[in-house]
Amino acid sequence: MLNTACLRIHISARTTTTSRISKLANSASLNTVAARCSHHAAHYDGPSPTIAIIGSGPAGFYTAQKVMRELKGTKVDMYEQLPVPFGLVRFGVAPDHPEVKNCQDTFGDVAASPEYTFIGNVNLGHDLPLPLLAKHYDAIVFAYGASKDRKLGLEGEYKPHIYSARAFVGWYNGLPEYRNLNPDLTAGDTAVVVGQGNVALDVARTLLSKLEHLKKTDITEYAIQALSQSTIRHVHVVGRRGPMQAAFTIKEVRELLQLDDVNFSPIPDELFPNDLKSLPRPRRRLMELLKKGSPPKEGASKSWSLDFLLSPKSLTWSSSDSDKLEGVLFSKTKLEQADSPESKVTNTDETTLIPTSTLFRSIGYKSEAIPGMQELGADFDDQKGTIRHDGIGRVVSLDTREWDKASLYCSGWVKRGPTGVIASTMTDAFQTAEAIVEDWKKTFDSRRPVRAGWKGVQAEAQALNLSLRPVHWSNWQNIDQVEKAVGVERGKPREKFGNVDDMLKASGASG
Repeated sequence: MLNTACLRIHISARTTTTSRISKLANSASLNTVAARCSHHAAHYDGPSPTIAIIGSGPAGFYTAQKVMRELKGTKVDMYEQLPVPFGLVRFGVAPDHPEVKNCQDTFGDVAASPEYTFIGNVNLGHDLPLPLLAKHYDAIVFAYGASKDRKLGLEGEYKPHIYSARAFVGWYNGLPEYRNLNPDLTAGDTAVVVGQGNVALDVARTLLSKLEHLKKTDITEYAIQALSQSTIRHVHVVGRRGPMQAAFTIKEVRELLQLDDVNFSPIPDELFPNDLKSLPRPRRRLMELLKKGSPPKEGASKSWSLDFLLSPKSLTWSSSDSDKLEGVLFSKTKLEQADSPESKVTNTDETTLIPTSTLFRSIGYKSEAIPGMQELGADFDDQKGTIRHDGIGRVVSLDTREWDKASLYCSGWVKRGPTGVIASTMTDAFQTAEAIVEDWKKTFDSRRPVRAGWKGVQAEAQALNLSLRPVHWSNWQNIDQVEKAVGVERGKPREKFGNVDDMLKASGASG
């Protein structure tokens, strides 16, 4: 049974949800939520499709779960670039939020179906041409996440001691892409995090938490070693707007306020609305918590602050070392409607300098196009980092599709952008799945050739002499067992492999 905290995965710079999802979040389990979000379709006894899902995170698994439930016998092949599944549930969730990762149990139930095939360690568009999939599937679903972080646009942003929050989170969570990030946390005693979403608070909490607490989580051993040497004692979490417009949620703020040996710098009263009681309950509770703060802890060795109405303008460097960060110059900003959560903000001529030796940017993420998308007919919006679709998840209009080629769909962040909690990702994935089911029932034609799926792809790849070393679910289970065994030895849930070679060795996959 899943813990409802699985609904509280917060990986985006801006978290959105709906009142319906908020109510459902109080139910006994995420399975209950899934059941309530799922509409029972009319019984169907016809043939079922063969589907390729690109991405093995929540969007991919929930799409698979829904289609397989509605169209019995549906075959799902799930492609993943890494040898391990679960995407941001594995690599983006904070180590001290283990309850969120319980949703992996549901994904494991999906994978246990004989109609499901996991194809890990295959980088579509690179190892395997994406268009090659088109003739082997009835539908292709793009369900991958956001791999590119947004930049501040400041001169010198590429220099040492300036990090992407996404990279930092990936580094301490064992994402191979960032195994060699090796952040230097010894340059000074102050860090600045630009951005006020839940990822920004995750970064601050990790920097400020006691090591004995983190050591009991699945944070990587090399991250523990680096954090043990950290000299950072204060973290500024900086945003362009005010408390009313902040994107973080009450749970993450409360966790930081309750950290042992860590003080919180009070927020000036003038930044809060005059009448908190008139606010909607969720926003009122957050404002009351921020205004109350936490009692000073005598002798605390660390501290943090929420700094509002500041927009980064430039970076300042040491006069003796042009690569040594000394501070961030911010423009003070002004809200058009201070009490409105959607208020626009403008820069003023006033500036303020926050001295710092280490900077993290946490202002959002973008998905990137997979090479070969356009050839399939998918139109990728580079500016938004999403695939253009009909608002439901259909990438190409049903009226213009060719009946003998794979239909295209999208789900999750590559569909709507990197926002939302796991409940909204689930609802979004179910929406896409319902479109797939509806389209299949409407357009199935007995003349349509039977799709071979992964077997057909694999045969064609071999004919083209493409070198693939796929990792299947049983191989992932080998990795899982080794990670957990090493974790037990170290008094933690698991010790994640930080690079692909080690994953492959543990997997037992032939290559």
